[in-house]
Amino acid sequence: MRQAVTAALMLVLSGILMPLAALAQSGPLRIEITEGVIEPLPYAVPGFVAESFEAQQLAQQVTQVIAADLTGTGLFREIPREAHISQITSFASPIAFADWKAINAQALITGAVTVDGAGGVVVKFRVWDVFAGTELGQGMQFSSTADGWRRLAHKVADQVYSRITGETPYFDSRVVFVSETGPKNERAKRLAIMDYDGENLQYLTDSSAIVLAPRFSPGGDRVLYTSYETGFPRVHVLSVGNVQSRILQTTEGVMSFAPRFSPDGTTVVYSMTQGSNTDIWAMDIASGATRRLTTGPAIDTAPSFSPDGSQIVFESDRSGSQQLYIMPAAGGEGTRISFGQGRYGTPVWSPRGDLIAFTKQNAGRFHIGVMRTDGSEERLLTASFLDEGPTWAPNGRVIMFSRETQGAQGATALYSVDISGRNLRRVRTPSGGSDPSWGPLQ
Repeated sequence: MRQAVTAALMLVLSGILMPLAALAQSGPLRIEITEGVIEPLPYAVPGFVAESFEAQQLAQQVTQVIAADLTGTGLFREIPREAHISQITSFASPIAFADWKAINAQALITGAVTVDGAGGVVVKFRVWDVFAGTELGQGMQFSSTADGWRRLAHKVADQVYSRITGETPYFDSRVVFVSETGPKNERAKRLAIMDYDGENLQYLTDSSAIVLAPRFSPGGDRVLYTSYETGFPRVHVLSVGNVQSRILQTTEGVMSFAPRFSPDGTTVVYSMTQGSNTDIWAMDIASGATRRLTTGPAIDTAPSFSPDGSQIVFESDRSGSQQLYIMPAAGGEGTRISFGQGRYGTPVWSPRGDLIAFTKQNAGRFHIGVMRTDGSEERLLTASFLDEGPTWAPNGRVIMFSRETQGAQGATALYSVDISGRNLRRVRTPSGGSDPSWGPLQ
């Protein structure tokens, strides 16, 4: 049963949309795909039970966040509460599976919320396979201080997502991005960090200097970014915990930009312009020692490591137009992997190691796309006046990017899309947003 739904979701999320006839088996929790359209899995999540008076509002809020996380994937469809026949009145309530079958709920999520005397919050939950009449996995509980209740809800949703799909989750994660306010030609830009769904936003810098291209460290505790604080672009590193930043001491008086961490967090790769050359460099963060990875008259930029740290994908105009190349992490000539129509840029290696996301410009349109690491199986997921800067969810199944609308008053916003090109959604932010970087699971 679980194997069938997991295999189905892997087909959808890898972008291979096909009828499920070969996978279909009798039994519950089966997602049907017909002519490239997935039928979301119907599930029910009755309001979590408040086990103390102080938990009444939190129980409702936790339930709402869990439902929003699951439904937001496009893989699940919540059955409205008014359609529920049974009521869940306690965490130990027996499950009347026939009542949930009657409304075609294939998965059922039940839970409870408690607030203790010290103000701590405890959320416990269970996931049920309605048609099999069994529990999926074992019940679990998470706890935190009162202000961490949203994280608890995301953790529950992560567990439900993983148990049903077999995939690594991504809800309990954060995104750092450039928050933009004001008219197009006078926009104030500052770094901001938020939960993946746009909540709990916090500003990391003020708007006194232009900031670009923030990039999370593998552990989520640091952020690299480019700042014009000194009058020309320099790479900075910021500690998320205390919101303190410092300049990475690259060659004095030259432009450095487009930084990114290595998978182990010990090295930073970036671009540096000296005279008419722009090459890719690497710096050991602890010692400050640098080494040059590319050499030549071309513009080489936007480096991104493979998950194992052995290779780097980057963009270069060495062939006469902007294309994608892969080279060993120690540097070298590089092998071109993009050969389609148009120009390619901002490549980012998937956390799974199987795909590379990129920005493509062709025929007056911008696209977010993915391809295999050898350049094969290119797929364009979006198209608009200006889509750019993809970043991967921690599980390698969803991509976030920035989109700008056309015109003198064109606005920026963050969007997400899964790697099949489905479920395009705008990410809620209080103002414009660009240059997102998706952090790891917390």
